[in-house]
Amino acid sequence: MATSSSILLLAALLALVSWQAIASDPDPLQDFCVADMHSPVRVNGFVCKNPMEVNADDFFKAANLDKPRVTNKVGSNVTLINVMQIAGLNTLGISIARIDYAPLGQNPPHTHPRATEILTVLEGTLYVGFVTSNQPAPNRNKFLSKVLNKGDVFVFPVGLIHFQFNPNPHQPAVAIAALSSQNPGAITIANAVFGSDPPISDDVLSKAFQVEKNTIDYLQAQFWESNHN
Repeated sequence: MATSSSILLLAALLALVSWQAIASDPDPLQDFCVADMHSPVRVNGFVCKNPMEVNADDFFKAANLDKPRVTNKVGSNVTLINVMQIAGLNTLGISIARIDYAPLGQNPPHTHPRATEILTVLEGTLYVGFVTSNQPAPNRNKFLSKVLNKGDVFVFPVGLIHFQFNPNPHQPAVAIAALSSQNPGAITIANAVFGSDPPISDDVLSKAFQVEKNTIDYLQAQFWESNHN
């Protein structure tokens, strides 16, 4: 007869496996589930529109992704096409973004809490990288980076901090990214830590970053602009 401890261990393993199985967008159970943005019902995602009312425009957006975008003060602009722009993406587990980089511009360190990203350089050169999680040594916070040229592809695993930087001081760069969620989310590290509303206590941040409080106060006083459209 199994002991109570072995039963608890088995239950924990089953729970872990079950959690991993639903850790990303669920698979659709029908051909499509076009989001009904006007439904008062709140679910994880969006309620399906009546399929008899679905038309081709539910799967279309004249996004002009071939047109360059104006970049912000960090030198980038992310034009994301997710379920909020194309209702037909609901339950399909994918979205796309065009990213424009000014000369010496960057898409600063950030994470996508719900998506893996695969990025393709369309024009220019990018220096990209990501940092692994706080796992046991020797892989703790390991930094992996690469210089990408036109046509190159790079993958950023789900949830990990990553960035892209255009090292060319004279030419812009452009990339297209596909993300494995209808709503990948984005957390820009500096914006979240120093630009939160209300602000995080400088007592907390000064100890976390091992700097003086006036340094934290200075950073919190900056205007932390988003580069996402």
